[in-house]
Amino acid sequence: MFERRRLGLTRLLLPELGFGAAALGNLYRPMSDEQAHAVLELAWTSGFRYFDTAPHYGQGLSERRLGDSLRQHQGRDYILSSKAGRLLQPAAYARERHGFVSPMPFDIHYDYSYDGVMRSFEDSLQRLGLERMDILLMHDIGRATHGNRNDELFATAMSGGYRAMNELREQGLVKAIGLGVNEYEVCEAAMEHGDWDCFLLAGRYTLLEQDALASFLPKCEQRNCSVVVGGVYNSGILATGTKAGVVPHYNYAPALPREIHRVKQLEMVCERYRIPLAAAALQFPLAHPAVASVIPGMGSARQVTQTLSLINTAIPAGFWRDLRSLGLVHESAPLPGGL
Repeated sequence: MFERRRLGLTRLLLPELGFGAAALGNLYRPMSDEQAHAVLELAWTSGFRYFDTAPHYGQGLSERRLGDSLRQHQGRDYILSSKAGRLLQPAAYARERHGFVSPMPFDIHYDYSYDGVMRSFEDSLQRLGLERMDILLMHDIGRATHGNRNDELFATAMSGGYRAMNELREQGLVKAIGLGVNEYEVCEAAMEHGDWDCFLLAGRYTLLEQDALASFLPKCEQRNCSVVVGGVYNSGILATGTKAGVVPHYNYAPALPREIHRVKQLEMVCERYRIPLAAAALQFPLAHPAVASVIPGMGSARQVTQTLSLINTAIPAGFWRDLRSLGLVHESAPLPGGL
C-alpha cells in the first residue's frame, strides 16, 4: 500500500499515488470493456485505492467502467473523485468526440450553476452505480478552456456551483470539494470565493514547470488546501523523453523547441545517474508539502506495472542536487529526501 497523506483539513487520507481514469473513456484509442476491467483489477490488486474520473472522460464511459469495477469493492477502503460542470446530452454517434474514440452517444454542455452541479452529481452517481463519491471537483473552469466566456462562467461557478458543492459537503454526501483544472491561476481566484479542500491541478507543477511556487502553492499551505497533481508527464514529454522516435507532446500539443531543449538537459542528468526520466517526473511533485497525491493516467496493464516501478525507483540525493545546481528546477522547489 502507498503512504497516505491528509487531504486539507478533512478526515480523508489520500494515497500518494492514485489512478487517473481518463484512458478508460477511450482517450485517443479504444479499449474493450474487458480490457478496462482487467486494468482496474490489476490496479486494485496492486494496491491502488484512489481513483479519479469525470463525466467528460468518454462522455460517461470512464465513470461507467470504473463504477462497474468498484461496485464489487463497496464497503472497502477506497477513495473516489469525480467532477461537475459538464452535463451530458444525447447526441448522434460519432467515432471521435473531444479526443475520446468511440465514446458514449452524448455530447457535453457546460453548466456551472447550482442546478447544473446538483444534476451533474446525481447523474454521476447513476452512471457509476455507486452510493457515494468522496471528492467532487468543479471541472475545467478557467480561461484556458473557456476564453472570453470565462468571466461569465466563473461568476456562475463561484456563486451557484460553489453553493451546491458546499451543501453536498455539509450534508455529508461528499467529504471534500475542489477544482479539477489545467491552470493554477483560476484556483487562486477561486480561493477568494469559497472554502475549498483541494485542487486537482494537471500539468502545472511538474519537473518541467514550477511557476505555481510563486504564490499558488504557498497559499494552499496557508489555507490547508491540498493539491492533487495530474499530468505529471506534461502530456507525455516527461514519459517518452526526446529519444523515443515519436513526436514529444507537451500540454496536449507537439512540444516546442524550448521545451524539447529543457527535457534534453533533464535527460542528460538522468543518464548520468541511470534513472528513468519518468521516475523523476513522478516523484518530484510529492516533495512539496501541499501535494497530497499524484495521479498519472493508466490505460493498460503495462502502464500500471510501469507506474509501480517508477514510484519505487530509488533516486540518489545527488541527482536532485544536480538538477538544482544546473537550474533545471526552481531554487525554492522542495526536493525528495527533504532537500
